[in-house]
Amino acid sequence: MVTTQPVTEMLLRASARETVRPDDGKSTSTFERLSIDGQRYFLKRLSPATDWIMRVTGDRVHRPYRIWQAGIMDRIPSCIDHAVVAMEIAGVGDDATLSILMRDVGSHLVPEGDGVVTLAQHAGFIDHLAQLSASFWGFEDTVGDLTTMEERLRFFDATNVARELAVMDPPGVIVAADTGWRKLPKRSAFLNEVAELVWRQPMTLTEPLSATPRTFLHGDWKMGNLGSHPGGRTILLDWAYPGSGPACWDLCWYVALNRARLPESKEATIERFRADLERHGLDTADWFERQLDLCSIAIMVTFGWEKALGDESELRWWEQQVGRAIRRQSVDLPQLTA
Repeated sequence: MVTTQPVTEMLLRASARETVRPDDGKSTSTFERLSIDGQRYFLKRLSPATDWIMRVTGDRVHRPYRIWQAGIMDRIPSCIDHAVVAMEIAGVGDDATLSILMRDVGSHLVPEGDGVVTLAQHAGFIDHLAQLSASFWGFEDTVGDLTTMEERLRFFDATNVARELAVMDPPGVIVAADTGWRKLPKRSAFLNEVAELVWRQPMTLTEPLSATPRTFLHGDWKMGNLGSHPGGRTILLDWAYPGSGPACWDLCWYVALNRARLPESKEATIERFRADLERHGLDTADWFERQLDLCSIAIMVTFGWEKALGDESELRWWEQQVGRAIRRQSVDLPQLTA
């Protein structure tokens, strides 16, 4: 249940406080487990000065707090549990620290590792993603300073990676991204060239995407943020990348980052999402294939490095997908040689 009490006030009643470091966490935020009035909670603290994710995503305003204050998280469909009960900011500038207090739902999260989830759980995730998209259909950023599509394309661009590599103890994900981008030209010169061209000219994708329908994006549908309550309600954590954008972005993110854990093919997952959108009242005939193609290109601009570190079949699937998408949608990348 959401509370109007400040986090600091609730923490005065806390006991059994324990610092934790989630194995699957990519953030450099600090975390605690604690009890308040006999209930178990999870506390996350982060600031632009300490959290590399905030820096590479361009967040200097604590976007999760913005959507919390704006009431957007209160409008999330009931099939999704965000688990947050309170948020609070202390300090100013890059040292401003956001405290997020959540119910401890750890026992219901998807187990860490590469184990394939059940078809029923996967189907629930896709259906609830479709419900979230349908609930916010036509969403525009009236909150201000939420994540833009250009920022999503640049999460792991050369500028962000170089800046974060220069810190005293570079985050493991940044080191991996640097390694992956260095490998990509030899493993797929085509995907590497696409990424570099779009970084230079992001409007190549952002403009045609803006002509397709938009919704509210959570932005990080990976298994590390997901779980299921016994009744089937989806747990969706870490609302760090909220903004307006194409529903197929969240779908492509899910397919790209969870590929080892999917109980069905990417193609079947895509068709499942489209059918779920239709079932929740959206006509997909005029836009879905174009938006999917554009988002397939976009997700490799962001995560081509990750595929360069993986197996051959996965890399080639995305290479072929992006190639077909560019040809079908006549994406204007005039310097592309392949």
